[in-house]
Amino acid sequence: MFVQQLEPVADSLGLSALVAALPLLVVLVLLGAVRMKAHRAGLIGLLTAGLVACLAYEMPVGQALSGAVEGAVFGLFPIMWIVVNALWVYRMTVRTRHFDILRRSFGRLSDDPRIQALVVAFCFGALLEALAGFGAPVAICSVMLVALGFDPVRAAVVSLVANTAPVAFGAMGTPVVTLAQVTGLPLDSVASVVGRQTPLLALVVPLILVALVDGRRGLRETWLPALVCGVAFAVVQFAAANYVSAQLADIGAALAGAAALVAVPAARRPAAEPVRAAVLTGARSEDLDEDDPRPEVLRAYAPYALIVVIFSVAQIPPVKDLFDRATRQIDWPFLDVAGPDGKPVGANVLALPLLSTGGTLVLVAGLGTALVLGLRAREAVGEWARTVHELRYAILTVTSVLALAYVMNLSGQAATIGNFVAAAGAGLAFLSPVLGWFGVAVSGSDTSANALFGALQVSAAHQSGLSPELLAAANSSGGVLGKMISPQNLTIACAAVGLAGREGDLLRRVLPWSLVLLLVMCLIVLLQSTAVLGWMLP
Repeated sequence: MFVQQLEPVADSLGLSALVAALPLLVVLVLLGAVRMKAHRAGLIGLLTAGLVACLAYEMPVGQALSGAVEGAVFGLFPIMWIVVNALWVYRMTVRTRHFDILRRSFGRLSDDPRIQALVVAFCFGALLEALAGFGAPVAICSVMLVALGFDPVRAAVVSLVANTAPVAFGAMGTPVVTLAQVTGLPLDSVASVVGRQTPLLALVVPLILVALVDGRRGLRETWLPALVCGVAFAVVQFAAANYVSAQLADIGAALAGAAALVAVPAARRPAAEPVRAAVLTGARSEDLDEDDPRPEVLRAYAPYALIVVIFSVAQIPPVKDLFDRATRQIDWPFLDVAGPDGKPVGANVLALPLLSTGGTLVLVAGLGTALVLGLRAREAVGEWARTVHELRYAILTVTSVLALAYVMNLSGQAATIGNFVAAAGAGLAFLSPVLGWFGVAVSGSDTSANALFGALQVSAAHQSGLSPELLAAANSSGGVLGKMISPQNLTIACAAVGLAGREGDLLRRVLPWSLVLLLVMCLIVLLQSTAVLGWMLP
């Protein structure tokens, strides 16, 4: 048995924490300063974590290798299993042109550009985040807004700022699923707390969007539709994350937000010509005027309806119990690790939820989608294979980062850093979201930031007497606000609207909003750690 040490370097917690942080520093420097590809940075970070584990923490080489393999396996299943199948559903709608029909359906809800920004960037972007994630919402929504006549810079800024509230539950809940696994906390507990933080962002982001589109006039004239949209989104995201399924949080919230907008009379009023002239400075795409048959519009919405139905059925107690019985617990080979207290750590056993995982449920929805959209079996399988090929570097990145996280957690590196950080005391609650924000700003992924820093947050929480669920959730909730300034997302936005090389211009426009919203989230988490907002926690 390998027993973790908290102070392996010169019996000093400070020196040990500095050495333990080397893998994280290597990854962040390679991504942020060297601008290395994420999958390469992840592999070098994994090598660094292995060397620190074996040389500084005296972890047996065999156990370090076994832990890395376990992390990589978890990265493949269930994490990338969810992402691949979710993106497959989206790609099938693109192949059959039903995505274009859905885009036109959203675009017709209003001719007011401020309302269009809410419908496309906030609601439709959340729907894309639920299925595709990984930059797709920013790219697609930016192009859609340009097609509606938006200036390319304004379209990109609006899409970047909108891609915040849904991120923690994106790609069918992948970030929170990862967070639960690396921290050892129950998924329901983590999702529940995140679902009591990010909905508060959803209340204000729509108001920011209409201000970005049309300044004070936009806020003055369309604050009511924006507020109604945000409230509907927030309420459904909260309810789904707490009482239904974390994987359905974004889909339900996006559809609820759009439906609420349609229900507000002020959102359906034609926009005044001065507003359209001031905002719509580009050329409007002619394909928006095409008429789509109602049956085809219904088929365009069908994939999302299928996902909602299948996930809802999976939550029915008898079905849930049946699926849970299919979960396999694997006593991971060549791994026998105990914490500093001598008790075996949870990662000695790997749980494989074969049926209950979101990836399997989305696969079933994908099979139904193929039937509804009229795809032949060969076409559907070919699209799945092309999806895997498209995600090949993302798969390598996620597996290497999770392998790194497992090695750091199993060797005791994360516990050492957590004990050192815990010295911040009560201030830790305020700083906790900043760590997630920094991780996403550098990596471009809330999933990666959760894998890197999740266990560290929980370890620090245990040492400081704060709620582990609160700090773990704060890592993800703070992380979503770093996405708009990540080089990855800025590059995607620029490439989508033809602004290659102008990432700096976009950064200057979105950075203030990222910092303001981060400050808001830090205050929320700080107050949730006290009696002031402690009542919000489950």
